[in-house]
Amino acid sequence: MNRWGLSMGVSPREPLTNVTELARTAERSGFEAMWFIDFQLGMKDVYAAMNIAALATENMHIGSAVTNLLTRHPTVTANATAALDELSNGHAMLGLGAGWSAVYGAGYTPSKLGDLSAGIDEFRQLFTGEEQELYGTKVRLATAQRQIPIYMAVSQPGLLRLCGQKCDGAVLMGAADPEFVNWQLEFIYEGLEKAGRDRKDLTIDLVVTMSADDDEEKALSDVRAWATSQAATFDVWKRMPPAWERFRPEFAAANSSYHLVDHLSRHAGHKQVVSDEFVKSVALAGTVDHCVARLKELCELDIDRITFALLSGGRLKNMEQIATEIIPKVIA
Repeated sequence: MNRWGLSMGVSPREPLTNVTELARTAERSGFEAMWFIDFQLGMKDVYAAMNIAALATENMHIGSAVTNLLTRHPTVTANATAALDELSNGHAMLGLGAGWSAVYGAGYTPSKLGDLSAGIDEFRQLFTGEEQELYGTKVRLATAQRQIPIYMAVSQPGLLRLCGQKCDGAVLMGAADPEFVNWQLEFIYEGLEKAGRDRKDLTIDLVVTMSADDDEEKALSDVRAWATSQAATFDVWKRMPPAWERFRPEFAAANSSYHLVDHLSRHAGHKQVVSDEFVKSVALAGTVDHCVARLKELCELDIDRITFALLSGGRLKNMEQIATEIIPKVIA
């Protein structure tokens, strides 16, 4: 496995124009994909950011990680994604999910499995560019040029199976832990088998966050906001790997104290509710050698790409460290 991506949002405290340098540097550094977070209350507009990245690169795959079916109508999302595809020279990706921060922030609740399944079908129909019977009327996406690949953010069994059945790619969320990932992969395989699809029909992109620093306390602090967001989403899970059941009290505490406006913020007060043990399990934090060893374990799994979630603050420096110091040691 030697395919790498990046995921980020644009903080309200930074100019959108920073995306130009970030995207150009990412492409020069060998990253093949850039995902941008869609959270309308806590980050700058995802489509503005993606379009800037598209104009700054030549071959970078760019997508939303992830958008949803509720805060924008699917016809609006499909049209915006078609525009991104044009600007990125045919390298757009549509990242879709049930919704969490963006959806709750708009007063909605996450989409059910049936709604997501129908939504995937609707996007497929819209991307044909032909007239379709949808939404109680006849519609045609005049800007459609191709079937843009649909990825879905997945973590729980139902979503994992649905992704295996219907999607082009999986944005695999959860933990940077081989046992956890293998548990998730089994549900994807079930979906592939049910639909009669081959494993090669699906790109599995594992999202992790990492801080490599000789100061372990600093490294843990850097990734704690990410770990807390993951813990908050885990609270509603009915099933999870047995070894993770011990963290359920932390999941409940994270969910009850999470402030959406501080989503993924390193300055969020709620990030202190999870233990160091959980942070070390869900993220990569420690010395360079420690992070390299854990990444090597992940690269042995049945995944196609690893995407690093870059939190705000020092992203160019972190990107450079990953590209010049971490990845070469992982693939050596």
